[in-house]
Amino acid sequence: MCGIVAYTGQEDALPILIGGLKKLEYRGYDSSGIALIDNGKINVVRASGKIKALEDKLKQNPVKGNVGIAHTRWATHGAPTEENAHPHCSSDGKISIVHNGIIENYASLKAKLISEGVQFKSETDTEVVVHLIARFYDGDLRAAVLKALSKIEGTFGLAVICSDEPDTLIGARRGSPLILGIGNEKDFFLASDVSAIISHTQKVVYLDDNDVVQVKKGSYSIVNMNRDEVQREVQDVEFDADAVAKGGFPHFMLKEIFEQPEVLRNTMRGRLLINEGNAKLAGLDTNIKELRNINRIIITACGTSYYAGMVGEYMIEELAGVPVEVEYASEFRYRNPIIKPGTLVLAISQSGETADTLAALKEAQQKGATALAICNGVGSTIARTSDGGVYLHAGPEIGVASTKAFTSQVTVLAMIALLLGRQRRLSIENGTDIVKSMQDLPALVERTLQLSESIAEIAKQYSTAGNFLYLGRHFNYPVAMEGALKLKEISYIHAEGYPAAEMKHGPIALIDENMPVVVIAPKDSLFDKIISNVREIKARGGRVIAITTDECHPLDEIADHIIKVPRTLPMLMPIVTCIPLQLLAYHIAVLRGNDVDQPRNLAKSVTVE
Repeated sequence: MCGIVAYTGQEDALPILIGGLKKLEYRGYDSSGIALIDNGKINVVRASGKIKALEDKLKQNPVKGNVGIAHTRWATHGAPTEENAHPHCSSDGKISIVHNGIIENYASLKAKLISEGVQFKSETDTEVVVHLIARFYDGDLRAAVLKALSKIEGTFGLAVICSDEPDTLIGARRGSPLILGIGNEKDFFLASDVSAIISHTQKVVYLDDNDVVQVKKGSYSIVNMNRDEVQREVQDVEFDADAVAKGGFPHFMLKEIFEQPEVLRNTMRGRLLINEGNAKLAGLDTNIKELRNINRIIITACGTSYYAGMVGEYMIEELAGVPVEVEYASEFRYRNPIIKPGTLVLAISQSGETADTLAALKEAQQKGATALAICNGVGSTIARTSDGGVYLHAGPEIGVASTKAFTSQVTVLAMIALLLGRQRRLSIENGTDIVKSMQDLPALVERTLQLSESIAEIAKQYSTAGNFLYLGRHFNYPVAMEGALKLKEISYIHAEGYPAAEMKHGPIALIDENMPVVVIAPKDSLFDKIISNVREIKARGGRVIAITTDECHPLDEIADHIIKVPRTLPMLMPIVTCIPLQLLAYHIAVLRGNDVDQPRNLAKSVTVE
């Protein structure tokens, strides 16, 4: 859960690397560092804290060079101190590396190296790798890296430089993303995320697991762990540098919240067939006949993607009549799941690099299931490992707290539910109604976004609360879970999401005037039930923020605050009702003075267990 960027070429590497780190800071931001080769020597500057701390230190200790590596860290092994920050160097200072991932056997390797006289300067697992490389180095950096990696168990994305080979840059990956960027003439880049290098090139190579790339004297080659040369396709990146800029918004998160109408249009573009009342998803074309025969679906994901999967469960069961289970990927991979013929596994991940979700997908494939992916990261590991799937087309999401990815994931799941439903029991008339309602969603979300200022006023009254309870039913129960997660992530306020009817089985004991309760209550078949829950809250002195639909008035005199959103089909309401929850969390976090885009202890792409 860290960011890597590296460069070799004809330009001054420092501004390129610092610019790349700033683009990657959402992946890790508790320390950072940079290493450049200059006149046969590697100069390293590191700092704890955010990139600004590194920049300040570089002003006092300027470095230069045309070859360098850089890193921004989210701590796994060792505290976020300068000593534990990357890059790490060999004892003689000639080899330097940056690393993303976890070396699982680092303790035994470290003990052996210590017994051989190696002195360690950090608590990290990464330092083991650089000392291993140095141990095997005899004038061929790539060969030394390959020998070292043969001893390693775990995951890694690596960038390596050596002062004895100042024209060489090595990259390697296993289970952690790494991309080769090909610039003009002799300029080459390595990065853990394409956003770090998009302002310099749009031509990239997505490295596969166990690839080792060597850039040397203006050209590159890729080998596998057996040292056999392999070919990887050069691809064009679909978005540009403007897509990862704030565009006048104070935070990426707010920008991404307001991007959702256009994101929904992009997610649905060319995929809805109104005359057939159906959806066409090109990524599922090769599996379309197999989908007719599935009798069980398992959705596996983590965090926000898990809650999107819960909405998908309700959708698919209602439209297609296929039983669905939603499982945390971190649990799925360890509990020996029962997968019989006819089981489909859907893995959902915004980045396409989530370690637990990738492992769950591989476990499903190992047990014979068809494993499809829903992800945003084009060329990501999950996208390439799966048997097929659907891209979100949501564009880069920089804010750590996911917003537009959630709505686009739910939209994709709605299209999958529609497709499966039309294969089974859904009439063309009902399918057409769903398609028309989906086409209206961008406009409904635009209307909901206009409530931002009024939601900000509500936020002022609750920004000092210590606890929140979120309640919803049926399709909006997962929305309550997601709303609570958003508040926790960026405001650091404890919040729980619950099925509204379960409130009386425990959480009602917590309710008093200091416990705000957010109730998602659109006008639907369960509306009268949730009204009863609101009355129970008010009878105990609780304060209620109610999200309901236009022209629905029963809550007007009961709730303390009413947020009214446009109405659509019940199965699509989560795409609308989640918007006020995103805005409420955002405005509360801003009022509390928190770093909205980079909340403490979190990172965007969770590439470690």
